[in-house]
Amino acid sequence: MKNRYFAAALAGSGVGTLGGLIGLGGAEFRLPLLIGLFRFGPLPAIILNKATSLVVVGSALPLRFGAVPFNDVAPHWPIILNLLAGSLIGAWSGAAWATRLNAPLLYKIISVLLVLMAAALVFGHGWGGSGQPALHGIWLAIAGILAGFGIGVVASLMGVAGGELLIPTLVLLFGLDLKLAGSLSLAVSLPTMIVGFTRFSRDGSFAVLKSDRRFFLAMAAGSVLGAGLGSLLLGIVDTKLLLPLLALILCISAIKVWRHGAKKTEVQA
Repeated sequence: MKNRYFAAALAGSGVGTLGGLIGLGGAEFRLPLLIGLFRFGPLPAIILNKATSLVVVGSALPLRFGAVPFNDVAPHWPIILNLLAGSLIGAWSGAAWATRLNAPLLYKIISVLLVLMAAALVFGHGWGGSGQPALHGIWLAIAGILAGFGIGVVASLMGVAGGELLIPTLVLLFGLDLKLAGSLSLAVSLPTMIVGFTRFSRDGSFAVLKSDRRFFLAMAAGSVLGAGLGSLLLGIVDTKLLLPLLALILCISAIKVWRHGAKKTEVQA
């Protein structure tokens, strides 16, 4: 058991470092490990990932405001509220769907979403904001709500913070600077994750946090430390070389999760 806790801390720190290197939390890399390496079922893995992500994001938010002052973020509160109007509903709905879906289907959904995250990593980074929103008026508000809803659903179904999708949305849809978008994404992610987490707490699988609390604490501690280390190394490693490699890892993980689910189905049959 001690080796398992050590492995959890080590895996968490590795995932956190990878996420920190590209300015994210790394939860999309943590989920396949929870399923494939540590052998959790899809729903307990999502809940563990969500809880760990909540700890990482909560720790990163004050540090982020040190890099981007609150006074720079505050004027953009309408954008935050616009996205939250959709993401909070999406997070609740996604968590509800996750608790109702059968395990084989949930494995497949996770696999598809991992590929989606890989695409977001490759195509959603390195773009500068235009300074102007892509739409205006009511159309921008509607697009923001719809985008927020989709991001909230994905965040709950994978147990992630959603920064992989939020940052490109803030840059491309609202025309924000990449650095500012990173701070706003955390401001949207935290309440969105809390809503999804609250909905998961009503399901019996939520007991995994109690039964495996030492495992969770080890992975959360490792993830926070890794995220801090990764943020210190941010800019040292060439992102243009790193992102395709990480995207490839996600695609390989998607294949493994899909096959893992297929094997589970065969055993049950």
